[in-house]
Amino acid sequence: MNVVCNNSVLYVMDFPGFDAIEVIDKRLGRGTIIRDAAARRFREELAELAASEEMADFDDLIDHYQSLLNQPAIYH
Repeated sequence: MNVVCNNSVLYVMDFPGFDAIEVIDKRLGRGTIIRDAAARRFREELAELAASEEMADFDDLIDHYQSLLNQPAIYH
């Protein structure tokens, strides 16, 4: 497992052996596990943002996946 992103908006943990990503929206304290093709797409979109690190861009990315973030993040 690898911590991919940890900023004021997102916490993203990559589990490459399982082709999965855990995404937590720190603003809401909610998250999810994304797997397979959706995880690969999320990785690609996050990689595109890595160069800019504009917080508005991170907000837009997480808003796109907001409906998936339905688990309370109580241990992170």
